[in-house]
Amino acid sequence: MDKFKNPFSGLSDKLENAHLHDAGVKAVHFKHKIGKLQNLFNPNHRHDEAHEKATDEKRTRIAESHRYESFAPERDGNKIKWYVDGQDYFYAVSVALERAKEIIYIEDWWLSPELFLRRPPYFAQEWRLDQVLKRRAEAGVKIYVVVYKEVEAAITCNSLHTKHALEALCPKGSPGYGNINVMRHPDHNVFENVSDMTFYWAHHEKFIVIDYAVAFIGGLDLCFGRWDNHQHPLADVHPAGVQNEIWPGQDFNNNRIMDFQTVDDWKGNELSKADYGRMPWHDVAMGVVGDCVYDIAEHFVLRWNFVKRDKYKRDEKYDWLTLEGREGENEDLIGVQRPKFPVGKYVHHPLSSLSTMPWAHKDQGTVHAQIVRSSCDWSSGILTEHSIQNAYCEVIRNAKHYVYIENQFFITATGDTQAPMHNVIGRAIVDACVLAGKEGRKFRVIIVIPAIPGFAGDLREDAAMGTRAIMDYQYKSLLRGEQSISGQIRAQGVDPTQHIFVFNLRTYDRLNKTPAMVRQEEKSGVKYQDVQRAEAEEIMSGGVHGSKNPEDSKIPGKHHHYFRSDDAGNEKMEANTDSKRRFEAEREGAGTGEGQSNTEDTIAPTTMLNGGKVSDQSWEGDPEQEKENFVQEELYIHAKVCIVDDQIVICGSANINDRSQLGIHDSELAIVMEDYDHIDSTMDGNPYKAGRHAASLRRTLWREHLGLLPAQGLDASKDPNAQPPDVPNNVFDGPEYEFVADPLGDKLWNMWTSNATENTKMYRHLFRADPDDDIKTFNDYQNFLPKNNIKQGHLHDPYMPVAEVRQKLDQIKGHLVWMPLDFLMDAEMAEKGLQLNAYTESIYT
Repeated sequence: MDKFKNPFSGLSDKLENAHLHDAGVKAVHFKHKIGKLQNLFNPNHRHDEAHEKATDEKRTRIAESHRYESFAPERDGNKIKWYVDGQDYFYAVSVALERAKEIIYIEDWWLSPELFLRRPPYFAQEWRLDQVLKRRAEAGVKIYVVVYKEVEAAITCNSLHTKHALEALCPKGSPGYGNINVMRHPDHNVFENVSDMTFYWAHHEKFIVIDYAVAFIGGLDLCFGRWDNHQHPLADVHPAGVQNEIWPGQDFNNNRIMDFQTVDDWKGNELSKADYGRMPWHDVAMGVVGDCVYDIAEHFVLRWNFVKRDKYKRDEKYDWLTLEGREGENEDLIGVQRPKFPVGKYVHHPLSSLSTMPWAHKDQGTVHAQIVRSSCDWSSGILTEHSIQNAYCEVIRNAKHYVYIENQFFITATGDTQAPMHNVIGRAIVDACVLAGKEGRKFRVIIVIPAIPGFAGDLREDAAMGTRAIMDYQYKSLLRGEQSISGQIRAQGVDPTQHIFVFNLRTYDRLNKTPAMVRQEEKSGVKYQDVQRAEAEEIMSGGVHGSKNPEDSKIPGKHHHYFRSDDAGNEKMEANTDSKRRFEAEREGAGTGEGQSNTEDTIAPTTMLNGGKVSDQSWEGDPEQEKENFVQEELYIHAKVCIVDDQIVICGSANINDRSQLGIHDSELAIVMEDYDHIDSTMDGNPYKAGRHAASLRRTLWREHLGLLPAQGLDASKDPNAQPPDVPNNVFDGPEYEFVADPLGDKLWNMWTSNATENTKMYRHLFRADPDDDIKTFNDYQNFLPKNNIKQGHLHDPYMPVAEVRQKLDQIKGHLVWMPLDFLMDAEMAEKGLQLNAYTESIYT
């Protein structure tokens, strides 16, 4: 009977390896490729078939059974460590990556292969990210990377360079070949993916998973511009030797002056360190050991399989990933597909069973935690999840004493009448403040955000319309209009000024462009900017780097490494090297040699604990010339952290705006943490049991902002805070730690507000730092800013005596300044037009 059903039953087996069979498979693949055009008319094409609906229903049931409607459950017994600023985080990541034995997952918005994880780079070249990954790949570790594929006309992070540079590290025939695989998403190929192209939204997650044993999650991409420490130097000029530079090439950046330029030319730097300071970078991340590592890994596997399906389904280079715990009928939860003619293998992860993980049998720590995300159809192939927003709203609404927020943006609504703003974190803040006000409780919401979003351009120019739009939405979220947070609190009879407080961060430094270094430039005929370029060439040319067209760059006899056209032997590189030699040859004669000067390369430590005074800093040469070298800049807040009542912390990649919170826009990942290990503390003068994790993180952040932390040295090898999470945090116990113990204490609050007031006044007096409350119209703006072509960030008055400058800088403590809530209050900040209209508003919110 079977023969009548299929009289040629053996024929398919015989043709299995024949050309006819291959042609048939290719025809099927081509049909599916062309078939994607049909999806233009079916935006629900990932969710309309019976098996897809069944998967969606399964995911929905799981999410509804979890707090915040997250895909992930609550997990007990995690060991979680906080990292404040890039130095500690990147050092810990370098240690953890070097320990990897089997698998590394990396998901980033931007990844710079040439990023140095330890500093100074000249003395830590083996710790450049690409070199670390190359070593692990050669040791047999499988490395999977997913990066956001940017719209090139709008963003300069050049993910194509990232992909080519990493995949070329282990060429065919060498150890590690095939162990590094990089995916870019979303696809912008109009011919293959016209129905699913996403131009406006980004993959914004920043996390790492290593061997399913440890994970890192937070606000820090592995990319240029993020490495920084607690004192946040602006200066990177080193007359005694450019080998002491901290930020080589494009890693030295100031987004407010100039955005990153052609980042595939990773050695280039158009911003002169001798003339400008960098934009300092403040960030927060977490290291995780415990069950939550599995949930972070599961999110990565889902994302990998979705991108495989969406973009690389017919590419045998990319395998499907299956996951222990999600086998069989549950493999659909992680996006595994099994087409009739699969391309690529099915690889089961982790390589060693979960039962071998230390956290599988014993709690590793005391933190109760849960992974939450913003994700949807375009980003992960799932129905919309916005569990990050759900978590923020619930945690804030239930706050009893304080809410502390550090975030890159603050755009939120209090209801459904503030379009184009839709996330309702603002409503949760209103509810918490109104309840406290009516109950007569002391309750504060303290918000720390950047003074200006980190985009290049003069705010007065039309080109800055997008930046002004973001600021306009932030002011409307906070206090402008009846629907703002302050407006809604006031409408219910509560004074918002008793509850809502908004701050920025700012800092200063001195460029060490001494008279002796100027003489060295004159004698050698070489500018320091040329020397810094040559230094970048020297320390960044040792690796293997991608090109835009690898096939055109293969060099016979070199194992098919990919080389850029401006690498070894290039005339430009040789000229830069010659310039550096001429500059160095004049060092002793100019007086910049080792030991010839006691002028510090940075005075940033003077803002910190026991960092001394500016007035005590030495300066070689004419004191009046020193004035030309003082600079200031906003301290850019890139952290995405919320701490409530010294009990709960939310940290991840999500900003407070619609892009991050709605789920249908940018994809995000975060972790909600509550430590069950309590410490004796105080709250508003009363005894209080605080969670160790939340309280120690909040105290460390506040000490940094108040200038009550010591400055950090570059050698982080002995710093417990710069180690993976198996080493506990060091809280630098002492009187300063106890001083910030009570978040509602009067003495602490008086220092917080008085520091912000005095610092704001000094930056206005010395630099005319903008934005400022004195700028209410664009005419005010014109009159406020420095005149006579003063370089951005420098002293506004060249005739101010240097003694007065030093004395005023001595009065600045820490980095806190008030957010100028009256800035451009009488002006139309963002006029509707071609750049800002009903079709583009959601890009900025």
